[in-house]
Amino acid sequence: MRIVLDAMGTDAAPSPEVEGALMALRDAGEEVEIVLVGDESVIRAEMAKHADVPTRLHLRHAPDRVTAADSPATVVRRKPESSIVVGLRMQKDGEADAFVSAGSTGAVMAASLFTLRPLPGVERPPVGTLLPTARDLCLLLDAGANIDCKPQHLVQFAHLGSVYAKDTMERENPRVGLLNIGEEPGKGNDLTIETFELLSAAQGINFIGNIEGRDIVEGQCDVIVCDGFVGNVLLKFYESVAGYIVNLLRSELDGVEDGLVDLEHVFRVLDYAEYGGAPLLGLGGVSIICHGESPPKAIRNALSVAARAVRSDLVKHSAEDLQL
Repeated sequence: MRIVLDAMGTDAAPSPEVEGALMALRDAGEEVEIVLVGDESVIRAEMAKHADVPTRLHLRHAPDRVTAADSPATVVRRKPESSIVVGLRMQKDGEADAFVSAGSTGAVMAASLFTLRPLPGVERPPVGTLLPTARDLCLLLDAGANIDCKPQHLVQFAHLGSVYAKDTMERENPRVGLLNIGEEPGKGNDLTIETFELLSAAQGINFIGNIEGRDIVEGQCDVIVCDGFVGNVLLKFYESVAGYIVNLLRSELDGVEDGLVDLEHVFRVLDYAEYGGAPLLGLGGVSIICHGESPPKAIRNALSVAARAVRSDLVKHSAEDLQL
């Protein structure tokens, strides 16, 4: 298995990428190889800071880098030798099995769509992200890729989310909920009302009905379906509240004697770095998008997410599910 990592993606690149890749290789089996893509001289200088770099870590030179000033829609055409485009092209050409990047989200999405192409039956590939709950993690689709959606798009999200939950989250029969302002079937706007009817009749989906915001934290479902506008608002709120709670707890516990209180588990649950990257689902390949401020731990976990997607044949299973 060969995973391509955009080494020029994070705000502090390539330091988090190199360290994260080394951490991932220590955790992974011998069959996993990682290819760092980016400015070779810069990456080699960073690698020189680490001892015992394994031979399973490779380099691919890409002289250009995508910046925040670049229009996502023009990256493939105007920056064909950027680390994002070169890395995705490697997967398309069969040189790699997955791609991970903490670069510009818009650029990664646009280049992934152009290079890997959507699977048959997928009109709007969604971005999925994991949210902590009182029970297990749940998958939010869409987290911001598609602002204006039609009911059939949300049904596609439900299919893709179900397959992802089965393949990479080990949920045998994932519960799919439609995010709404009430539990009753007639609640919501035209989009959610029509989507409810379609999901109720859809085969291969364990649809549990409408869920409200409070149901998410309680862990009422495994997959949350909504349009990208609502999903992105929910995600940003979730992240800000998690950060607020962590800072509050650290402040309140400052000075507490060691050993009396152990809240490391709480901190891990609320730390986005624990969950790695967000998969762009419904494509003819594996593309994982990370936060621009990702530390090495987040990069390592994103590479782990990519490896699980490859091992489970996520792309193949998604294509099969969409044809049912």
